Order: sequence, then structure tokens, then C-alpha cells
Amino acid sequence: MPIIDATAALVRLREGNARFVASGSGDGDFPAESRRVTLTKSQEPFAIILGCSDARVPAEIVFDQGLGDLFVIRVAGNIVAPSQVGSVEFAAERFGTRLVVVLGHSECGAILATLEELRRPSTSQSRNLQSIVDRVRPSVETLLATELARDTPALVRQAVRANIRASTNHLRHGSAVLEQLIREQGLRVVGAEYSLDTGVVDFFDT
Repeated sequence: MPIIDATAALVRLREGNARFVASGSGDGDFPAESRRVTLTKSQEPFAIILGCSDARVPAEIVFDQGLGDLFVIRVAGNIVAPSQVGSVEFAAERFGTRLVVVLGHSECGAILATLEELRRPSTSQSRNLQSIVDRVRPSVETLLATELARDTPALVRQAVRANIRASTNHLRHGSAVLEQLIREQGLRVVGAEYSLDTGVVDFFDT
């Protein structure tokens, strides 16, 4: 199968999300036995999704895709650490996938926890949870020095998007492998936010 370029892959995701929003549930081919058997030998995901671990945002359902369509990496707060970068590099190089989407979502718990920690530092946080907060912190702490600090809902909305942008920028500029693929082979890294209220994915950082 020829490699699907980033533009075509983005169209497929938009169309899949529109089907999901319209139907209220995905129609991906999860139960198709023939598809499952075919995938035991190889895979050709057309998009890489770095998303949050939140149980309400399963990428395959949100984008109405089936087995083998998406290479999904999930971590609280859709943060970018070395293991996530390595996973994106692996899929982009091994499978020729040309679209990477950093998928955040409204009311993200990791964002809320980080803002709470910045306002009222805790001494009992586990070092593992703290590592997630520390990854989110640089993208959101400057917002607390603005007028947004007085409007918590607006602050959270902007913090979610700032964190998505930080993760996309990290992938675009924090890996020699990905930088080369962007320059020479048409790899695109885009940011998107899923709305828990509407089910719509807004590709706002393309």
C-alpha cells in the first residue's frame, strides 16, 4: 500500500470525527476477523496519535477508525518525554506514517492538577505524578501571571491549548529524526483538542 501523505491523512481524521459526532459512536472495523488476521503480519497506520490517557478520549473511536489504522500513544496530559518521542520516531520511520497528531482534550485532569500544584504546592505528591506536572508546568505557569488567573474556566481552556502547543513544538524541534522527516519526507506534526461536551476535534495548530 502506498504511503498516505499528511494532508490526506488529516482529511481522513476529520471525516472520521465528523462521522463520530453525527452518530454518537464509532463504526470502525474492530471486530472484523479478516482484518485482525491480516494485521498479524504487518501494520500500516496512516496517522500517529499522541493523546491523553483519559478514558473518555479513545482515539480510534473519536476518529471512527479500525484495527491497524492508528498508531496510538497515550499518556496523562499528552506530555512529551523521551519514550513518547521514541515511539513517534519508531512509527514514522518503520511504517512511513506521515501525520502526527497531539490530541489533548477539554477539562484535562493533568492540566487541572498542574494548575492546582502551581497555586498550592503539595509536599505529598509522588515523584512519578510530579514528573507529569513538571512536564506540563512550563507551558501553563506563565498564564497564571495574566488576567486569565481570575477566570478559572478560561484559564483551563487556554492552559489545555498551551500544553498541546508545547508538545507539538517539542516533537517538531526536539528530535533530529523527526526534524529530518519533516524537512525531507513531508512529516507533519499538528495539535488538536477534543471537546468532551460535543465530541468535536478542533485541529487548531496545523
